[in-house]
Amino acid sequence: MGMGIETLFTSALGLQAPWSVEKVELDTARRRIDFELTCKATRLPCPHCQAAGQGVHDRLQRHWRHLDFFQYEAWLHAPVPRIACTACGKTTQLDVPWAREGSGFTALFEALALSLCQTLPVRQAAALLRCSDKQLWRRIEHYVSAARAQEDMSSVSLIGIDETSLRKGQNYITVVHDLDAKRLLFACEGRDHQSVVDFAADLQAHGGDPAQIEHVCQDMSAAYAKGVAQALPQAQISYDRFHIIAMANEAMDSVRRQEMKTESQAVSQALGENDRKLLKSLSWGMRRNPKDWSAKQTRAMHWLQRSTLKSARAWRLKMALRAVYARAAACNEQEQASKELKAWISWAQRSRLEPFQKLAKTLSERLEAVVRGMLDKRSNAYVEAMNGLLQQAKRAARGFRTASNFIAIAYLRMSKLQHLPPNPLQPAMPQSGPLVHRCL
Repeated sequence: MGMGIETLFTSALGLQAPWSVEKVELDTARRRIDFELTCKATRLPCPHCQAAGQGVHDRLQRHWRHLDFFQYEAWLHAPVPRIACTACGKTTQLDVPWAREGSGFTALFEALALSLCQTLPVRQAAALLRCSDKQLWRRIEHYVSAARAQEDMSSVSLIGIDETSLRKGQNYITVVHDLDAKRLLFACEGRDHQSVVDFAADLQAHGGDPAQIEHVCQDMSAAYAKGVAQALPQAQISYDRFHIIAMANEAMDSVRRQEMKTESQAVSQALGENDRKLLKSLSWGMRRNPKDWSAKQTRAMHWLQRSTLKSARAWRLKMALRAVYARAAACNEQEQASKELKAWISWAQRSRLEPFQKLAKTLSERLEAVVRGMLDKRSNAYVEAMNGLLQQAKRAARGFRTASNFIAIAYLRMSKLQHLPPNPLQPAMPQSGPLVHRCL
């Protein structure tokens, strides 16, 4: 390297006195560039008490991975001074301006890593950056925790509570979203009433007031209802219409599965030799909206409605409940909505279909909150959508190793955190190709 290259890179790295580049080593075979930095000052302010003019006790060699210079992996190396302070009596290592204490990456490298992890699986981001995914997980947890500590939740009054799974059918995570601001407020392991109590404590820690929560949209979980009653004293519960219609769908499917299992021969005979292939179309047609039926599903559903099968009654009950919700949304009158829902409950109770009788009992016991959910036009649709995105991220990552990883990535992607370090490549982030270096 020619004369003056150290001065050039001192400027390129954004270093200021007393720091400068002392030596630059380029290894084209390894595609790596190393910068030896130096701090020439012999007297510096104490990092602990800020007393000026303190002597350097010794210097400890440190190393940091930096943003790539074009296709070259960049590393910074520096003997970092430790200051022996006569004022406070402590010997303290000097903070370097390009990295946080204890990190082996520069602050800009960590900022880029966070930005990549907001859209890519962490393992894929690690491969792109040529580091380990464990290193990235530690950075995600550190910066998410620091950013959440500065979050303001003082205006939160409408929340949605739901659960999502870390693994299929097990390891449940409770998530609480601000339905007004469309952001994730809180996530924790478990799905019992203590999860809501823990949310209330976290809300207070971020300037919110549990007594200010006016409305909670949730599923039929008795545990969540208990937690709301215990920790959110002014909140009214609305049972989310998405979950109730989903429960009706499950009741319908239960009737259909049982009937096909116990009476499949009779059903096949009733269909006839040429129509037995309609059975598969029947199961999908019962789940879909009529306007979305295929030709085969239309044939199957027309046959079903002319039959005397229990599945036909189950489908009519499910569609009738959807119609009750549609009319309630249109008229927006509590008395009328309550009257129509009670009529549906009465029909379901007399249906002699056990799954619908159970659903009718559940809705009857929670009638007021169910009607409230019908009228207030609020739902957990946003929460469900966010849970779906989390599950997509989990599948893309082939699962998260721990619940803390799952929760950290949920906060990173869905909490709209205001205090994360900005992407150093914005606004001109390349669509493809090697990473482009930007100055410190």
